[in-house]
Amino acid sequence: MTEMPNLYLPEMATIIETVQETPTIKTFRLVLNNEQRMKDFHFEPGQVGQLSVFGTGEATFVINSPPTRKEYLQFSVMRAGEVTARLHSLNSGDQVGVRAPLGNWFPYEDMKGKDIVFIGGGIGMAPLRTLMLFMLDNRADYGNITLLYGARSPVDMAFQYELPEWLGREDLKTTLTIDNPAQGWEHRVGLIPNVLLEMEPSAKNSVAITCGPPIMIKFTLQALKKLGYKDEQIITTLEKRMKCGVGICGRCNIGTKYVCVDGPVFSYAQLKELPNEL
Repeated sequence: MTEMPNLYLPEMATIIETVQETPTIKTFRLVLNNEQRMKDFHFEPGQVGQLSVFGTGEATFVINSPPTRKEYLQFSVMRAGEVTARLHSLNSGDQVGVRAPLGNWFPYEDMKGKDIVFIGGGIGMAPLRTLMLFMLDNRADYGNITLLYGARSPVDMAFQYELPEWLGREDLKTTLTIDNPAQGWEHRVGLIPNVLLEMEPSAKNSVAITCGPPIMIKFTLQALKKLGYKDEQIITTLEKRMKCGVGICGRCNIGTKYVCVDGPVFSYAQLKELPNEL
């Protein structure tokens, strides 16, 4: 893993492309201005970065391009406050600050030879996308790969330009769902936990990785337990709780753990040992 030159000093980067994913989510593809640093930059699936808009602030987002595809770094930002609103105003050619990579990552080495079930809701698909594309780029290392991706409505579903490829792959079983019927929608309708129960992915030799809104996570965990998944077979990421990213500000703690130092990736077995603050 590449160490940052200075944990506290953002590196300058140039936005090379933006994608308006949904009315509230915008994706930024950027490159570090230092060409050698960009060439040498290495990160692991699940690690995050702090994006800064100078004069406004910085916020944490997962790097949702996989380390196997390094032509740019991709971050998807949901507009939810002052920093994200300023980020949404930026376009190709604009400058941002980047502090990355930060945090731990998905234990993909431990998952080799196992079936993988991704369960993503809304913007929670971003970190799952990183790991899923990484695994598809190293397809022989893993068993069956299943994706259940849901959103409130078709227009709230990010990465739509990739969905036809995901749906068409024979080595990836993809199911899409929305909360309520919508004109022209040809896929599943229903809440993610309910659809998951209907799909009945086997828990045998499997790992389930989930990320999404807290209410979705709560009932998805219950569904996975009904399907026989053990706590250590369930993994999630809490990057949205990260603040400074380096354990200085102390605002991301859950009990004795700091999400930015001990996470953001946790197994459900680890989370159950923490206070119920999620």
